[in-house]
Amino acid sequence: MTTIPSELKTRHRAMWASGDYPGMVETFLTPLGPRLVDACRVGPGTRVLDIAAGTGNASIPAAERGAKVTASDLTPELLHAGAGRTDLELDWVVADAESLPFEDETFEVVMSAIGVMFAPHHQDAADEIVRVCETGGTVGLLSWTPEGMLGALFRTMAPYAPPPPPGAQAPPLWGGEGHLRRLFGDRVEWTSLEREVLEITCFTEARDYGALFKARYGPTIAVRANAERNGRADEFDAALDAFCEEWNLAGPGEPARFEMEYLLAVGSRT
Repeated sequence: MTTIPSELKTRHRAMWASGDYPGMVETFLTPLGPRLVDACRVGPGTRVLDIAAGTGNASIPAAERGAKVTASDLTPELLHAGAGRTDLELDWVVADAESLPFEDETFEVVMSAIGVMFAPHHQDAADEIVRVCETGGTVGLLSWTPEGMLGALFRTMAPYAPPPPPGAQAPPLWGGEGHLRRLFGDRVEWTSLEREVLEITCFTEARDYGALFKARYGPTIAVRANAERNGRADEFDAALDAFCEEWNLAGPGEPARFEMEYLLAVGSRT
């Protein structure tokens, strides 16, 4: 297991606490949590761990079904925001996805909706998922795909980003079927690997999509800050505007429309 320096953890926490990720979730990401909960067949009494739960986009729908839910995340500010969204009883636990503070085989369902994919060391995170899931339990992951819009966004931002930490891998790799199979090997038998899309129609202009990311999304805020330090902020803004125009599927004069592809992976821990 890779030991992440506390400095790196601190930077990650600060990145996700910057901007307004809770508001971003409410803008267009809300449907993803219930979709994952449905796929994992969460029911009353199910012991569920939501890794990198953020504001509880999947945790809260699971709790609404009567599950016993633990929502874990590296960033306390996101968990605090999530706890404020519901009166349901959940355990909100500050935890590193690469070193979870739970005993082996504690949970019947271990899931993550566009969360664990951002842990820098993918194998460590995958090993922890397997460790805390009981034999025969369900592993459910919803991740942006490398080929989809978010994969393209990260490629657009990469030239302006600081160097990644040693051993870090790109988040959208989690949305590739082959990558998942390499991470989990024969420890998870995948019963469903489906690519689906989240349709976004809440922006009038295509560039409004990029403007929201610059204002609210921690990774984009961090990359733009690095671009500004290097005198490349205008170049970054132009690249992001071009990206938004390229991925806009709407016709002339129509409100912007985007499709964000994700991989929904559900399997059984062997």
